[in-house]
Amino acid sequence: QLQLVESGGGLVQPGGSLRLSCAASSGTLGYLNIGWFRQAPGKEREGVSCISPSGGRVNYADSVKGRFTISRDNSKNTVYLQMNSLEAEDTAVYYCARCGISSLTAIINSWGKGTLVTVSS
Repeated sequence: QLQLVESGGGLVQPGGSLRLSCAASSGTLGYLNIGWFRQAPGKEREGVSCISPSGGRVNYADSVKGRFTISRDNSKNTVYLQMNSLEAEDTAVYYCARCGISSLTAIINSWGKGTLVTVSS
């Protein structure tokens, strides 16, 4: 079965950048829509972005449009999230999962550990 592992989180100043990686530790993600989700303290988990297998279709939450870019390298079995112009409101644990592109919803049995992004001065 497909197993995904998130990495790349850390502490960054407001206005800074960070790149997250979602790698398949087992299975192949190259045939699936894969996206990013996040959960901030005290808030519901929300969809951030989703990308089609070829990268030809992408979708973003309104809150991150123009700042975040999702991409993938199927030869490396990895999906990325480039996060620019980070704001304090972006602080959250970020997860990756199979997704519905239009709805930005997860198609998942259980969540992984995620990677923590903290935006703070």
